[in-house]
Amino acid sequence: MNILVLGSGGREHTFTWKLAQSDKIENLYVAPGNAGTAKIATNIAIDAADFEAVKEQVISKSIDLVVVGPEDPLVKGVHDFFLADEALKSVPVIGPQKLGATLEGSKEFAKEFMKRHKVPTAAYESFTKDTVADGHKFLESLTAPYVLKADGLAAGKGVLILNDLDEAKAELSNMLVDAKFGDASSKVVIEEFLDGIELSVFVLTDGKNYKILPTAKDYKRIGEGDTGLNTGGMGAVSPVPFANDEFMQKIEDRIVKPTVEGLQKDNIPYKGFIFIGLIKVGNEPLVIEYNVRMGDPETEVVFPRIKSDLVDLLVATGNGTLDQVSFEIDKRTATTVMAVSGGYPEAYEKGKEITGEENIEDSLVFHAGTILKDEKVLTSGGRVIAVTSYGSDFKEALKKSYQNIEKLHFDKMYYRKDIGFDL
Repeated sequence: MNILVLGSGGREHTFTWKLAQSDKIENLYVAPGNAGTAKIATNIAIDAADFEAVKEQVISKSIDLVVVGPEDPLVKGVHDFFLADEALKSVPVIGPQKLGATLEGSKEFAKEFMKRHKVPTAAYESFTKDTVADGHKFLESLTAPYVLKADGLAAGKGVLILNDLDEAKAELSNMLVDAKFGDASSKVVIEEFLDGIELSVFVLTDGKNYKILPTAKDYKRIGEGDTGLNTGGMGAVSPVPFANDEFMQKIEDRIVKPTVEGLQKDNIPYKGFIFIGLIKVGNEPLVIEYNVRMGDPETEVVFPRIKSDLVDLLVATGNGTLDQVSFEIDKRTATTVMAVSGGYPEAYEKGKEITGEENIEDSLVFHAGTILKDEKVLTSGGRVIAVTSYGSDFKEALKKSYQNIEKLHFDKMYYRKDIGFDL
């Protein structure tokens, strides 16, 4: 088979690494890819959201299956583009159509879906610039902290958690009236704060059948002890130690099944990954949000724990036979630690040479924000490279990741030294 992966981050490098292990692969392409994918596949220098350019490559390279990594092309309707095109409609796309992608593209849409299908989540209301005063009143009815979420896509940065009521009111106005997050915050969801510990559950579904992938916990804040600004993710652990069999059964019965059945009831076609962001309050799971693709850096710990052939799983997802494919998970723990550019998630410099990868032993290295230039690997993003290790538990795995990340070097490199601190 010839497979095309769309995207350029650590998630896409991990997809590529896992797909490359299959004996069913003839040619593997990544668009645009990074310096890591270049070693195991063929990079194609096009924008994943340029659908005409994608079409040209799918036809010229005789692509049999397309895997969409990031949310942006999905929310913009890449799957619909394929279905509407005579030359492309027979090529399966892994990732939902635009309607399904709205589960991530609009917080309000997702909240209404959860309400309709009785999926447990926090109480909420949504507001626009015409109802700012109502939003201020709703904030007054809640107790601190206050959670404000931009309705649209804001690259993982559109959520504010504030302790001060006046500050929350000011930020609501800032988001709605002053468009702090652009179009993404033309509508804002305010919801009650849930106090608990977070985890991520990943589901692969063909729209009817599903497989629950390994759980993961990621660490979003830049600073140790979960302080400072939100990032795209500084590290992750899989499985989540506190997600025992009983808790996972609750998640399947109360959240996964109603979600997949809800998609069918609402006539939302869905072939791809559902990333369910959860919080454990007491011993009960509640949904914080849906994403319509795999997470990053969670993919870097989830996929290394999947023993089954990913090609088989994705082909079955495309043709609706996911229930007929076996699914095996590695019992070991996997952890990943992300090295980032100095200054990230605010202003940072690019083009720094990365050295030392060849010295890493007994860990996997997944590139995120890297490019190849004159045979040198350079930084090209805020989150640069992830080091994933296996262990009998998260402590053993993290020890390996930390020993190996120290062998990497680039100017102003930073990583959190406390991943897993709260476990």
